Amino acid sequence: MPDPGRYPGYDVLRKRHTPSWNDKTRQVVDARLAVPREPRFFTGQEMAMVTAIADRLVPQPRSRPPVPVAALIDDKLHKGHEDGFRGDGMPREREAWRRGLAALDAEARARHGAGFAGLPGPQQDALLKRMEQGGLSGPAWGGMPSKTFFKQRMAKDIVFAYYAHPTAWSEIGFGGPASPRGYVRLGYDERDPWEAAEARDGDAGDAQRKNRNVG
Repeated sequence: MPDPGRYPGYDVLRKRHTPSWNDKTRQVVDARLAVPREPRFFTGQEMAMVTAIADRLVPQPRSRPPVPVAALIDDKLHKGHEDGFRGDGMPREREAWRRGLAALDAEARARHGAGFAGLPGPQQDALLKRMEQGGLSGPAWGGMPSKTFFKQRMAKDIVFAYYAHPTAWSEIGFGGPASPRGYVRLGYDERDPWEAAEARDGDAGDAQRKNRNVG
C-alpha cells in the first residue's frame, strides 16, 4: 500500500483558484508544470546523465509522477537564467554544466568502462561521493574544482529545481507563494487554516480529511 506521507490528501494545486494565489503565481506555476520534457540545452546523453544524477541525489517515490528535475534545469539553462554570481574557479553556468558532465562521464569510463548513466546505482553513488569530496581531478575538468561544481552548481541546481515544483510542495506541505492572502500564524508549530495538516502518530486519517478541505 502506498505511503500516504506526512501530508496525506494534500494537493497544493487546489489553491489555484483561491485567495492564496494571484495571477502571477498561477502563471509561474503553470509554466513549471508545462516545462518541455525534450532537452533544448542539454544533448540527449547529457539529459540522461542529469536524470541519473538527480535520481541519486533526490530519489523520488514511485507512487506519484516524478518531478521533472532534469527538464527544469534544462529549461533554466536554455533560457540563460543565472544566479548572478559564481565561485572561484567556476565558469558561467552553461559552461560549468557542459564541462562537469563531460568530466564526470570521462571519470566513469576510465574507472568502469561505461558512461555514468549506464552504471549501477552503487557505482554512481561512489563517483558522486568522490566528486563531493573533491576527489575527481581528471584532465576533462579543465581546472574546474569537482567539489565546487558538485556543491555550488550541480547539487544546488538539482535540489532547487526539485523544491520549486508543486509536486514537492505537496510532499512537504508547503502552500506556495501566498499572495495576496499571506501567512498569519508564524509561530513554532502554528498553522493557518489553509495550510496542510501534518499527520502525527495515529492521526493520518484525520490529517487526510483536513487536507482535502484545504484551499
